Amino acid sequence: MAGSTAADTQAPPAPVPGRPPGRRPGLAGVRDVVRDGLRRPAWRRGRVVAACAVVVALLMAGHGLIPNTPGRVGSLVETFLPWTAVLVPPLLLAAAVRRSWTALVATVLPAVVWLAMFGGTVFSSAGSGPYDVRVVTHNINAENPDPAGTARSLLGAEADIVALEEIPTGERDAYGAVLDAAYPHRAAEGTVALWSRYPITRVTPVDVGMGFIRAMRAEVRTPRGDVAVYVAHLASVRFRPDGFGVASRDETVRRLADAVDADPAERVVVLGDLNGTVDDRGLEPLTDGLTDAQEAAGGGFGFTWPASFPMAAIDHVLVRGLDTVSAKVLPKTPSDHRPISADLAF
Repeated sequence: MAGSTAADTQAPPAPVPGRPPGRRPGLAGVRDVVRDGLRRPAWRRGRVVAACAVVVALLMAGHGLIPNTPGRVGSLVETFLPWTAVLVPPLLLAAAVRRSWTALVATVLPAVVWLAMFGGTVFSSAGSGPYDVRVVTHNINAENPDPAGTARSLLGAEADIVALEEIPTGERDAYGAVLDAAYPHRAAEGTVALWSRYPITRVTPVDVGMGFIRAMRAEVRTPRGDVAVYVAHLASVRFRPDGFGVASRDETVRRLADAVDADPAERVVVLGDLNGTVDDRGLEPLTDGLTDAQEAAGGGFGFTWPASFPMAAIDHVLVRGLDTVSAKVLPKTPSDHRPISADLAF
């Protein structure tokens, strides 16, 4: 028998507290963890990623079930609902890193749900064809540094009716100096105003509960018939420590909706900054009885705010008793909103 050596008699190294036996320290240990994970059966890998994918899909499809209290989370999610698409690529990447078919298949679910909800919008193009009246609406921003330039840019849309919101006291004439020559008929109430190629009658303010006038109604006599035109700038929403502040906005929506619902006019157009998207449940009292022009005949999502990188469609043309031929977002002006236009037919 051979004699013992130092290697035979040396005691094994003591285990390091907290480290599994055989696990190396540092980066080598991290590699061991990854290798151990990849040795798991394929169906067991990526279960956390798969669970996250299912949650995202449920968030998209069931956004209407998200409670709006506390913090008005439901309205917040619905305002930026199209942007839930940005959650899909990280999930796909995580599934690929985990080499998990379970995670990959699960991640396809939110992608399919999103395409079912918005695929038609993404691949749609603005309609075209004969129309009877073209309308433009624009929140020009109270701090707009170039009223005349903004008004000139709107002239390029060749609209029949132009509605402006958030006009500061004393600034109306600065816009009128450009618009009056093209539009012989005009009306204004508070911070909103209307210019038209056709006669305007029966102008009245609409109280939306702001303490000052931010909405109006006017009748426009077009060659094809009268149209009741509302111009509105509803209350703003705010990100606050207690959540998404939409209570004031929702109240102004209800007041405007009451006025529109009670309007006996056969044809109604609502133009303005409603500070909400058509997906936001807070706008339902108004949108339930009206058609959004962008959704009916627009190309893409119609994002209008913020102008530098639009993320939400909060400026709208809503109609009743008229068909929408086309709708689109117009080029950027010095405002923080982008203007929009719609072609309407009787």
